[in-house]
Order: sequence, then C-alpha cells, then structure tokens
Amino acid sequence: MTGVQTCALPISDTCARVCHSPTGYGLKTVFGTSAGTQDFDSVADADVIMVIGANPTDAHPVFASQMKKRLREGARLIVIDPRRIDLVESPHIHAEYHLPLQPGTNVAVINALAHVIVTEGLTADAYIQERCDTEAYAKWKAFVAEPKNSPEATEHLTGVSASELRAAARLYAGGPNSAIYYGLGVTEHSQGSTMVMGMANLAMATGNLGRRGVGVNPLRGQNNVQGACDMGSFPHEFSGYRHVSDAAVRGSFEQAWGVTLDPEPGLRIPNMLDAAVDGTFKGIYIQGEDIAQSDPNTQHVTAALRAMECVVVQDLFLNETAAY
Repeated sequence: MTGVQTCALPISDTCARVCHSPTGYGLKTVFGTSAGTQDFDSVADADVIMVIGANPTDAHPVFASQMKKRLREGARLIVIDPRRIDLVESPHIHAEYHLPLQPGTNVAVINALAHVIVTEGLTADAYIQERCDTEAYAKWKAFVAEPKNSPEATEHLTGVSASELRAAARLYAGGPNSAIYYGLGVTEHSQGSTMVMGMANLAMATGNLGRRGVGVNPLRGQNNVQGACDMGSFPHEFSGYRHVSDAAVRGSFEQAWGVTLDPEPGLRIPNMLDAAVDGTFKGIYIQGEDIAQSDPNTQHVTAALRAMECVVVQDLFLNETAAY
C-alpha cells in the first residue's frame, strides 16, 4: 500500500490512567515527566530503601526478591505503612524503622520528614542550587519548616512516634543513596497527587535523584502498568508522555509512522463502551485486563461487549471478558 494513511483517533487506554493517575500528575508537575525515575535494577545500589504504601513481597514478588537481596547485603530499610508487612520482619530482613501511620495521613508524615531534614540542615544544598528551582524550593522550605509540620505537632494526627520519625528522616537524608518505592497506598487517596509531589520534593531536597540507587519509584498495581504508560497506551499521549495536541510532537510521530494523526485525544475505556452500545464502536482488543469483572456497572460493560462485532481477549486465563 502506498500513500499517506490517516489515523482518525488514537483509541487506546490502560488501567494505568486511573490507578496511578496521581503518579502521572505528581511526577509530571515536579519533574516534567510522568515516568518513574529509575529502572528496577537500580535497587542493587541503594543504601537506604524507603517503602511507602506498598507490599512488594505480595504484590511485586520478582522485584521484591531484588530488594530483599540488597537488604541482606546491608541496605537499611524504612517502612511507612499502617500494616506490619512482611518486610518489617522476615528471615534475614529487619526494617530499621516501621512508621505505622494512620490511614489518610500520608502528606502529614512526608511533610514531617521534610521538616526534620530542613530544620536539621540535612539538605543537599549544592545539588539544590545546581538542579532545582531555587525560588520554588525557598517557598517549600519555609512551609515545611513551620512548627505545625514538626513530628511532635503531627504525632497526634499520624500516630507515628516523633522520635522514630526523626530518626527515619535522618537515615533517609544520610543515604548516601536513598530510594523511595511506593504503591497504591499512596496514590489511591484523595491527596495522592500531593503525596507524590511531597516524595519528589523530599528526594530533590536530599539530592537523591539522577544516579543509580536513588529516586522516586512507583510500584504499579499490575504487571508492567508502568511500561504501558511509558509506551503511550493512552488516548491523550504518545510514548514518552507527549501529548497529542502538541503539533511538534505530533509531527515527529507522523514522520516516523507515515500517517496523519488527529490532534484530539481519543476514547477512554468508558467512552468506548458507551460508543459500542450506541452502535458506533465495533471492535476491541483487550490485553491483560478483565473489564467484565473489574470495571464498574457490569451490565453496561457486558451490553457493550455483546454489541461489538469483534472482541479479542489476550490473557493467560479464560476470564469473564473472554465469554463475550
């Protein structure tokens, strides 16, 4: 086939747009990109590992084995979670600090950690001067230094011992390579985006970005959800988190792909299902997701699947969606 083809709408979507949308918004706001800052192998160079709102041994066993290997080699561990997860105490692994915060107090805890680091002079000033927006940093520093953000002032809200929190903050700031790993216990709160930005600010203030063994690292809810984000499985972004409305971005993809691309975002999963019921959306290709079982309004989902002319399900198991 010759000539230029036209792609009317970039119709693709992924669960990553929903479950970790605070990661996308928070990291993009602070760093300019929604991507996690490190690869998974980077944990092998971490000296201090802070796990927030995640249970890697249950939810991310392959990565957890890498993390545990590094902990057995001597890396020190901070766990911030209401639960006493396996990593707090298991064979050959012991968390130096477990901060069992009250659910919903994530931001108060991250601000208290920042308060300690700022007021005790544990910031990486040379790094900040070279790499950060100094005006924005000055405002953030003044805010977290306020007495209301101290571990002592927030202790009654968070349930976290002020002395334990102070010690954990000193450990994280001292590194020398400190990495944050977080999960849905951070993002599935109303203040999820604020918390992601708080963790990013903490990493910048201590210079824990830009090399191996550090960073702000999301542990997504399902297999390779982060990769789906990075590769652009969104209705509004191409790979690398570049928006379809940007003419320069669109031009580079048009040149590479040899098609003309629509500047308007495509359909999200709910829009696809609505259009299927209306008779204007005819087919869907589903990989690793069971929308008949997991998406809201099951009757509407199954009606949409029945209305389509072609439904392809690529999955390890014969799931509920595959029945359609």
